[in-house]
Order: sequence, then structure tokens, then C-alpha cells
Amino acid sequence: MLITDHLRDQRADSLERARAAPRRESRVLIADDQPDVLEALRLLLKAEGLQLETASSPAGVLAATETREFDVALIDLNYTRDTTSGEEGLNLLSRIQAIDPTLPVVVMTAWGSVDVAVEAMRRGARDFVQKPWDNARLLAIVRTQIELSQALRKGQRLEAENSALRGEGMPSIVAESPAMQDVLQMVSRVGPSDANVLILGENGTGKGVVARALHAVSSRASRPMTIVNSGGVSEGVFESELFGHVRGAFTDAKTDRVGRFELADQGTLFLDEIANVPMGQQAKLLRVIETGEFERLGSSRTRQVNVRILSATNATLNEEVAAGRFRQDLLFRLNTIEIRIPALRDRREDLPLLAQHFLRQHAQRYRKRLTGFESGAMQVLMEHSWPGNVRELDHAIERAVLMSPGPMIKATDLGLRSSRDGAGRLEDMSLEDVECFLIKKAMTRFDGNVSQAAKALGLSRSALYRRLQRYGL
Repeated sequence: MLITDHLRDQRADSLERARAAPRRESRVLIADDQPDVLEALRLLLKAEGLQLETASSPAGVLAATETREFDVALIDLNYTRDTTSGEEGLNLLSRIQAIDPTLPVVVMTAWGSVDVAVEAMRRGARDFVQKPWDNARLLAIVRTQIELSQALRKGQRLEAENSALRGEGMPSIVAESPAMQDVLQMVSRVGPSDANVLILGENGTGKGVVARALHAVSSRASRPMTIVNSGGVSEGVFESELFGHVRGAFTDAKTDRVGRFELADQGTLFLDEIANVPMGQQAKLLRVIETGEFERLGSSRTRQVNVRILSATNATLNEEVAAGRFRQDLLFRLNTIEIRIPALRDRREDLPLLAQHFLRQHAQRYRKRLTGFESGAMQVLMEHSWPGNVRELDHAIERAVLMSPGPMIKATDLGLRSSRDGAGRLEDMSLEDVECFLIKKAMTRFDGNVSQAAKALGLSRSALYRRLQRYGL
């Protein structure tokens, strides 16, 4: 059965808990190049119980808005000495809007004019204050803009939550077999918590689907889940990918970059193929998981995030620890809860359901009228060893949908060779078919362990990963 309805109920409970969480104080960003102006505004607004942050340059404003959420920004239009055109502030205003279109910006200038005010409003400013300001008017403007920004963001959150409750983007877990019941129970039980979860299983078993289901029923469901494929990130760029970098950190770092941890702040970070994290980077990963603190590459400024970690691997991490390739303390932090997904060969009761599910998806995608499988085709599906698990089944059904004239999928449409005749027909197979066949045999022999299969085939892990992707395994 599809457990989408059950996940929807779980997600509704989690979102209700998130709504009931205490609200933070309103946060205001003040930007001016004159210290006395910053101090005067700080004293005035602090008395209103507002949380304040100051910046003295456009770069400081951009750095703040890129990393934190504010309810209103009060910015000067001139920062360079003897400049009165307001062009600096107008350009800054446009860049702020590009970073956060929901942030209301109130501009200030001692050289106010109708033309500058009109241009500021055209570029997205919500209001305009001329120095020296009237305290009562400035406070009224700030309060109004805070209320408007909070209402706008609340509306966006509610829309996201309503979409979530309607099941938009909800992962579909198709499972009736006894082997999958423990997985479904764990998703329901652990998903609403903030516990870190390690998802184990062979390639193609659906670890990513389970991760999305865990996120979907959590209190963080209204935030996106950020995904990092650790197997596809080279060691040279790993730190920049996860933690970001500042301009000039290395040769090609021409601008600042936000890393995946910052993108996932207040949400979920899914580290797929976690066993591939380079040993030299594991200590930094451990630190941010333990404390929430990190620095961008090339920067000494410590940043703070609140992220739930979901991770997945097909490797046996205890063996990786014993071999000195994976830190034991990092493993302890990752597997607060461990979910193991069975291979497709161990849940064959789900094969007809999964096949029909993928048939509907691909028939709709390719606009083909296909209603089901002939008995011979279903027999081939049931007899196949499926070393690539659910992902291989998905690709096989997609191919069959493309090849079938309809209205039913035939055995020949699937293009699957049984394990009985594969070896005897090697001389009739293309080089690519032989390679695919041998990789399938190796993956079956080593129960989906990529490291062991790669060693047996005389390939590196990365080379085998590329071939698995090429052949849809």
C-alpha cells in the first residue's frame, strides 16, 4: 500500500508542533557608515525590545542578509565619503532584494530628494526616511514594516504547510511486505523527532525516499531538505561544498559562497553515501554536528546553524571504522537511530505493487496507454535477481513503457536476461552488455557492497559508481 496518507497525518502533527513553538524577537538590521548614527538608532530601537544588528558598509549588509533572517533593514544611501548621489545605497537595495525579496527595506539619507526617494521605492524600498529623523515617525515605520514582513512570511509558511498537508511532493513508499513493516514503523516513530538517523541498505533500495519521508513528518517539513551526495564530491571541493567559502579563499573563489549547512539551517541535511566523506574532513563534519558551529573556507568567522542530519550508505561502517577509514565518534553521532532497508529480493511481495506504481508514473510521463503486465512479463520480473534493487526495477519499467506498443507490457519489452542464460550468451552480447552483466553478478555476490564489488572487478569505487549510474543500477 501507499503510506502517503499516514505520512500526511504525521506531517500535520509535526507542523502543528512547529506552529506552537515560541516566536523569536523581531530582528532589525541597521546600516550606516557613521558610528554616532548607528549608536543613536541602536538606543532608540533597543528601547522597543527589538533585536539589533549593525553594519557600516554594503559588504557588511550583504554578509548579514545572506546568513540571517531580518524583519526589517534600515539602510543609509551613502557610504563613501563626499558621495551624495545615493547610488551606493540604491545598488545595495537591489542586491538585498535579490537575496531576500521578503525583507522590507527602509532607506535613509541626509541628502533627500524626491528623485532619489522615487528611485528607491522603484527598486523595492518600502519607505523613506530623511536625516535628521523624527523619532516617532521612524518608530512607526519600523513597527509597520515588521508587522507586514511577519504577515508576509507567515502567509508563505502557511502556503508551504498547506501544500505539505495536501501531499504535494510527499514521498510515496510502496510497501506491503513484512520486511518493510519495521521501516515504516521507524519512519512514523522517529520522523517527528530531531534525532540524527543513519539509513543503511544496498544501492537502489530507496534510502533517499526514506530520508524524504523522515523529513516530511518532521517539524522541519516546511523547510526544504538539502541533499549532498558525498560520493560525488571530490576531496578538493568538499569543504567548500559543505561549509561555503569567502572570496579569495582559493584561485577560482571570485565571490563568497554559502555552503550546504547554511542552506539547511532550521531544516534537514541529507548526507548520502556518507562513507565516502574524506578522512581529513570528518573531524570538521563531526564538529558542526556536535556544536552547530563552523567557518567558511578562508574565513575565521564562526557561524552557527541548527540542522538535523540524515545520512545513508551501502557500506558496512563498522568495517570502515575497523579499517581506519571512518571515525568511530562520527559514526556515534550519525546513528542515534539506525534504519536498515531490505533488498528488493527480500521483499518480493512488493514487486507487483512497485511495478504497477512505476508503470503508472512512466505511462503518464510518456503519454502512453498501458494498463498492466502480461503474465509472462510479471513472471520475468518475479524471477529476476534485481541486484540494482528498486532503482533497477524503475529503470526496467521505464524502458518497457518506451518499447511497448501496448496495451500490456510483454516480457520482451522488459529487456531482462535471466541469470540462467546470461553466462551462456556472453558471445552474443555487446561489450557494454557484458560489463553490465559482470557488474550485476559482482554486486549480487557481495550483497550490494560497492567497495568489495569494486575490488573484485579491479575498479576504484568512483569508477564503479560511474558504471552503476550509466547502467541504471
